Amino acid sequence: MATTKVPEVRDITRIERIGAHSHIRGLGLDDALEPRQVSQGMVGQLASRRAAGIILEMIKDGHIAGRAVLIAGQPGTGKTAIAMGIAQSLGPDTPFTALAGSEIFSLEMSKTEALSQAFRKAIGVRIKEETEIIEGEVVEIQIDRPATGTGAKVGKLTLKTTEMETIYDLGNKMIESLSKEKVQAGDVITIDKATGKISKLGRSFTRARDYDAMGAQTQFVQCPEGELQKRKEVVHTVSLHEIDVINSRTQGFLALFSGDTGEIKSEVREQINAKVCEWREEGKAEIIPGVLFIDEVHMLDMECFSFLNRALESDLSPVLIMATNRGITRIRGTNYQSPHGIPIDLLDRLLIIATSPYTEKETRQILKIRCEEEDVELSEEAHTVLTRIGMETSLRYAIQLISTAGLVCRKRKGTEVQVEDIKRVYSLFLDEARSSQYMKEYQDSFLFNETQTAVMDTS
Repeated sequence: MATTKVPEVRDITRIERIGAHSHIRGLGLDDALEPRQVSQGMVGQLASRRAAGIILEMIKDGHIAGRAVLIAGQPGTGKTAIAMGIAQSLGPDTPFTALAGSEIFSLEMSKTEALSQAFRKAIGVRIKEETEIIEGEVVEIQIDRPATGTGAKVGKLTLKTTEMETIYDLGNKMIESLSKEKVQAGDVITIDKATGKISKLGRSFTRARDYDAMGAQTQFVQCPEGELQKRKEVVHTVSLHEIDVINSRTQGFLALFSGDTGEIKSEVREQINAKVCEWREEGKAEIIPGVLFIDEVHMLDMECFSFLNRALESDLSPVLIMATNRGITRIRGTNYQSPHGIPIDLLDRLLIIATSPYTEKETRQILKIRCEEEDVELSEEAHTVLTRIGMETSLRYAIQLISTAGLVCRKRKGTEVQVEDIKRVYSLFLDEARSSQYMKEYQDSFLFNETQTAVMDTS
């Protein structure tokens, strides 16, 4: 008998790219906010993570707004990883917006407008409203199509709860909605009376049978209790920027999908702020101060820093987290030098978290986590060599060698990366120190060599 080969079905939505910080799941803290040595993808940096954990708790409580935090340290010491850990720990409900300092200068709008939009993207508004819904288990759907083939369809829908059963007459629009949602007898559904929106909650437990062919995603729920019609509180969470865009464009919420939001007038923002404050006093809305993360903050200039100073004093302000790897450097747009390239008056406002270089043991652990993330098997000797490379060159360079060594290993049909594979990719790809040495040796062969010119000028 011929066997039929079933093709492999891949769920497109679940394919995720491996990023530089895709292994970070949180800050790796216990209930007492004490950092574990290795947890949730985080390794070492215990003092920095402990400090970030305190900031995280303050954000979750909603008491902290208009505060700014600076994560400062050498390149490759996990500054962005800590910010990503905070973002992962906050969950999907708290807004988190990330941008690089240089992005401000590449947008087709003024610098202060770009920062204003970033600030308002990081502030959420949780709007509560009551709506009337019909919730019940579908007993029967009966749709009559006209014999002639033309004309409106008519139908009846029988819904029940544990206490009552009612038959509803269906119009053409409701019949289309039921067909679109593939609603059938035994489904538990809700119908929003205001909009007519139908939502499937799952299948009723009374219809659960061993012989039914159900998908893995099928949920079984209890038949609803009480009345069919009930009032329910619905909560929507939107950012202030989304409200700005909807109210400043003629096409309303469709402007969110066009991408080009343009500059938004300050009058629109003032009106929205007043309305949101009114809703908050009435108990209809709640403001969630989220997080705005600005990486490479030394790229901002004096105008941007002045704006940040003022924006942090506003009532509607998120928590600002910044990161930089610069020491004492020139403030962009001026001739003054300052720590991290940030003006002293702004530095006064910041809670500064310092990161320190990783030890050899921590470097080894990070490389092990990255190997698991990138699905590459390393032998013990190869792991030792890669750790030594990470200590002598940089952690980032060592991480880059993992996937490339994995490809070399696959090419020779090996299952585990050996020391030879690491040596091979180490010889193929230069690190920063060897590249600099190469430049010094062969500088005369390159175009536009400035070193020689500089020597001639001084002579």
